[in-house]
Amino acid sequence: MTAVDPALSFRAVPGPGFTVGCTVSTWVHSGEWDPPVAFVLVGHPSPRRPGETAASIEAGLMGMVDAMGLRPAAERVPDVGPRLVLRGPRVVLDYGHPRYVLCLPTPGGRWRTHVATGGTVCLTVGLDPVPSGARPDAVEAYLRRVVTDGRAYVGATALRTR
Repeated sequence: MTAVDPALSFRAVPGPGFTVGCTVSTWVHSGEWDPPVAFVLVGHPSPRRPGETAASIEAGLMGMVDAMGLRPAAERVPDVGPRLVLRGPRVVLDYGHPRYVLCLPTPGGRWRTHVATGGTVCLTVGLDPVPSGARPDAVEAYLRRVVTDGRAYVGATALRTR
């Protein structure tokens, strides 16, 4: 058996069996920011299916992080290329899997217009459990906590035009 150098290791990109359990939130932040920035937050609730553990969920999320080239939120936000596709009412995220994409819940009109007109999107993956149906104030508190604790990864993405 050959030893694997940890610096060369990678985490597998999860398939639809994992991503179906992900929570996804979208919104546009404006106010003090000009121009506004759209957000996509991908997370996962606490383990709830047979065989699911906190470690297996984190490994799946980190597989997505690695595949998209996201960086810790405390670092400079990298450009991870155009990963969003708008088709009619559907929006999908190319999260790095060779055969599957992640369908986003139907975003609001402001988010769609922002993305369709070339606006920047901050893609965030949070490693701590995200409660399903979290209200905006709970999402804001969640983001503050995971960024502070080094448990959030980000990248700037946009609409794929081809």
